[in-house]
Amino acid sequence: MLKVGLLSDTHGFLDDAIYKYFKDCDEIWHAGDVGTIKVFDELSKFKPTRAVYGNIDGNIIRSAMPEHLYFTVEGMNVFITHIGGYPGRYNQEVKSFLQANPTQLFICGHSHILKVMYDQRFNLLHINPGAAGNHGFHQVKTLVRFEIEKGKPQQMEVIELGKRGV
Repeated sequence: MLKVGLLSDTHGFLDDAIYKYFKDCDEIWHAGDVGTIKVFDELSKFKPTRAVYGNIDGNIIRSAMPEHLYFTVEGMNVFITHIGGYPGRYNQEVKSFLQANPTQLFICGHSHILKVMYDQRFNLLHINPGAAGNHGFHQVKTLVRFEIEKGKPQQMEVIELGKRGV
């Protein structure tokens, strides 16, 4: 079993509450718009961290992490990218990737809108954890925490960190 702490769109801000909510996680996954390499370094010191870069991330972050991650963990194929869309509205690059690669969990960020949806067409779970930073139009900072065991996500929790900017 793997316990995952999922976040996105920190935009250079790391809320101290993340450490409390992710203390029992085995890994942290960041779905882009990290904002500063310091955020990635702090997360990586705390827990093993997998991250992709987002559209606001500069050359330092882009040289430290990929645009896309595709990996298998606990029998589940996972695809993470920053800009992806959501079921029925994936961008063309994501749609082509999903058609060619079996994926059970697709994660993206970018919209700052928290979504957890099942996609019947691609037979996968789609998660956008919303935004954990202070920059953007979202009103509440959010995280997602879950477990993966034997190829299945379980114990999914949405965590609200409070209002943006507070």
